[in-house]
Amino acid sequence: MQLPNRAARRLFLHRHALAEAPSGPGKGDDLLNLITRLGFVQVDSVRTVERAHHMILFARRPPYRPKHLDRLLHKDRSLFEHWTHDASVIPTEFYPHWRVRFRRDADALLHRWRKWRRDDFEACLNGVRRHISERGPASSVDVGEGEARNSGGWWDWHPSKTALEFLWLTGELAVCHREGFRKYYDLAHRVHPDAATGPIPHEANSLDWLNNAALDRLGFATSGEISAFWATVTRAEAKDWVEAERKAGRLAPVSVQGADGRWRACFARPNVLEQAQAAPEPPPRLRVLSPFDPALRDRNRAERLFGFRYRIEIFTPAPKREYGYYVFPLLEGDRLVGRIDMSGDRDTGALRVDALWPERGVQWGKGRQGRLEAELDRVARFAGLTGVAWREDWLRAPK
Repeated sequence: MQLPNRAARRLFLHRHALAEAPSGPGKGDDLLNLITRLGFVQVDSVRTVERAHHMILFARRPPYRPKHLDRLLHKDRSLFEHWTHDASVIPTEFYPHWRVRFRRDADALLHRWRKWRRDDFEACLNGVRRHISERGPASSVDVGEGEARNSGGWWDWHPSKTALEFLWLTGELAVCHREGFRKYYDLAHRVHPDAATGPIPHEANSLDWLNNAALDRLGFATSGEISAFWATVTRAEAKDWVEAERKAGRLAPVSVQGADGRWRACFARPNVLEQAQAAPEPPPRLRVLSPFDPALRDRNRAERLFGFRYRIEIFTPAPKREYGYYVFPLLEGDRLVGRIDMSGDRDTGALRVDALWPERGVQWGKGRQGRLEAELDRVARFAGLTGVAWREDWLRAPK
């Protein structure tokens, strides 16, 4: 069974809610259904235009605004914050299956963090538990009074901060709200009373759910890609699951064609060709994607499918950057046609465009420029900016 590249891209984009015209209210049940469909949305603090999680949702629901996510997280409690491959917001209905993650994180973190912090943070666990149990929600600045602090990164965490993170990662605490981007934690059973105190699935059932849910959101995948989706199932567990499902007739091998014409062995549901045929043709509208968009999270997969090589350069020294500090990919139809270096200038109120690089073979004519300008006007309004300002030499040659 072979899945040609155009069909593979169409199915992949459909599974990532990018194959249909961006529409819908972007709040309430519609927003929750979108995040459930994606599986999770990565949270990131960088705000050159707007934070990554907000850009991800806006790309699919133009009426979306950050307050709509806040309501689901902090009032309705239909989402929770935890980890997949990175910090993410996740539907609370998935919470029971995160018990596997909690248990595995507890074992792994104790082993690693004892070497990092020795046993200092373990001595603080009961104190942090008692502080939050008696006084209510707390942030890292509220625990560990008298402990040394400075402004460095994770390696400078004081023991109580480390204990707080440990209790969150292992499920005893949950994020109850944020002030700015600072997390406040409370006891998990007070934040998510039903999910945190409900029945605990057998680990085998959770692993089966996680593997199935990953494949359904990817459309087709190797066992390694299935394992990496939630970053909870091990590669060996995913490989064993694929083999068992294949023998049971619930999975089938499929050769997926890359943008370069080469074929790669994957697995999919037996009706994957019909699924690809039924997927909608992506609209010609041009969209700005976050560097952390779910469709781009696996950089190697995106490069194979779309011929689009993307690397975030935040941590690359400026003289060594190929493009820029925080460059946004541009999606048009089923193609990634370029990347744009832009940022919100809060002093002038403008969305400042510094550079745009079309991909090789992409002509940047008037029609495409008009679609870009319409999209940037929408992005500017979304980010609370009043217009778009273009640097004189913004259009660059493809690299």
